[in-house]
This record gives sequence, C-alpha cells and structure tokens, in this order.
Amino acid sequence: MRLWILILLVGCTNLQTFAQKNKETLTPVTQTTLIVLGSAQDAGSPQINCTKICCQAIFKGKQDATPVVALGVIDPINQEQFLFEATPDITFQLRALKSNAPTEVNEIPTAIFLTHAHIGHYTGLMYLGKEVMNAKQIPVYVYPKMQVFIENNGPWSQLVTNKNIALKTMQTNKLQQLNSQLSILPFQVPHRDEYSETVGYQINGPEKSALFIPDIDKWEKWETSIIGAIQKVDYAFIDGTFFSGKEIQARDISEIPHPFVIESIELFKGLSPTEKAKIHFIHLNHTNPLLKPKSSESKQVEALGFNIARTGDRFTL
Repeated sequence: MRLWILILLVGCTNLQTFAQKNKETLTPVTQTTLIVLGSAQDAGSPQINCTKICCQAIFKGKQDATPVVALGVIDPINQEQFLFEATPDITFQLRALKSNAPTEVNEIPTAIFLTHAHIGHYTGLMYLGKEVMNAKQIPVYVYPKMQVFIENNGPWSQLVTNKNIALKTMQTNKLQQLNSQLSILPFQVPHRDEYSETVGYQINGPEKSALFIPDIDKWEKWETSIIGAIQKVDYAFIDGTFFSGKEIQARDISEIPHPFVIESIELFKGLSPTEKAKIHFIHLNHTNPLLKPKSSESKQVEALGFNIARTGDRFTL
C-alpha cells in the first residue's frame, strides 16, 4: 500500500510541476501566444503496465512525467484562451494555461478544439460534466462524425443534454474566425478513424501561424504535401509518436501506423535550416527516447536542425 501511495504522489507532483513552474518563474504573456501543455502520446508518460526503464524512472522520481499532448493559446488583447485537445491531464493543463495569462482569469477556456476520438484527445471533456465543474455551454469544435459520436454515446452525450458543452461543427478548409487576433483553419488527415474523422489545424495569430498535426498514419497517405504545409507556417507541431519501429516489440506496429521520426527526418532532410527549425516533434510515445532531453536521439534530432516539443514551450503568434 505504501508503495502505491508513493507512486501516486510522485505522478501527481510531476504533473503539477509545469503549472507551479509557470506561476513562479514565467512572466505573463503580453502577445498572442501558443503554449505547449503536453507532448506525450494519448496514455501519457509513464504508461500503465510499463515495466521498462522509461517508466520506472518516473515512478522512482528520477524523471518527470510528461502530460498528454495539448496546445493552449492565450490572447491577452481579447482576454481569451483556447485549448487544443481535451486530455486526461486537462486539470493541470488548464491551470498551467491560466498561470501564463496576464491577468487573473477563469480556468474555463473560451473554446476547445478536438482532433479525433482517441482517448488522449477528447476524454478530458468528462471533467466539464456535473460530477466535476458542471460547465455552462463551453464551445467544443468538432467535425461531423465526431459530433455524432459525442451526441450518441454516453457519458459524452450527457455533456450535450446537460448543456455543459455546445458542439460547433467545422468544415474542411473553412476558416473559423475566433476574434480580432485568431483564426483557425481545420483540415482532415488520414488516421485510424474508428469513431471520428482526424483533424489537423492551422492556428493563425496576428503575426505568425502554427501547424498542429499530432496524429497521422503516414505523410505519403495525405493528399496534401506536408512540406508544402510546413512552408506556409512559422511553427509545425507534427506527429513524432515513435522514433523508429524498434521501440515497439510487444505489438504489431502496422496496426498503429505513424510516421517514424527517422522517416520524417529523411523526408525533410532537403529543407533549408529555416524550414527545419519550424518543425517540433510532438505526441511522443512513452517508449520514445525523444522524451528525454539529454538522450542521444534528442541530441541527434536537434543537431540536424529540428526541434522536440517540450511542455512549457511558448511561441508568439
């Protein structure tokens, strides 16, 4: 019993680290800013039933946990904040987003944008329900199939009937103007769409823009050129789930396709240093050595001119 209590305490402490760090050491943003609120794959890091060194080091307090992939955007001009993905770590992520705001604001986001119906990307919605905060019609932007999934499956449907959330349907490549500072361009990407479509976003600020594609099967399956998409923005947060196929031994990796980081590096090797610097690998599986900033693989990726998204990173839009 004592061991499990210790593990729980270590996990909670690690997840709170980012919010506390921001509150204590970071100055509030003064411009429209994108913040990395998490960079791990759906199940986070550490992951359940993992006996590998990558997770045991976290349980033993030798390494920080990594929250599930999410981005936040703060607009100090309109005093609004937006959340991309509703993860199981939403409690700490919304507190971290609030701690970056220039004034004391409510933790409730102005709106939430979802990518798809895999567990790390939407299940945080449950904390908006009557068992927790009993939110009042928070706008949640989704594609049509995702809307049907939420409206027709409990417990998510209860959020709609109780008016905790208000679903807003998006259309591919139709610009969503959020306010005077921000607009969102959604688009569909190929992924394992068991329950919903999979969406990527171009997030446009007053001066700069960011690409967000945390999940895709393979770049060549997308009808759009990923290189062309990167060239249109200032930052690109893209699928880096697995560094290579070698890290997954217990499962058939063909059933969980993602572009390996080594494949993406090969694809992007001809880009200029300026274009490479836009790329930030995100959505890292708990086995991915890029989760460790000091790993040889992290140093290799950075030496080649690319970046790895780290929780707490801030980017002016």
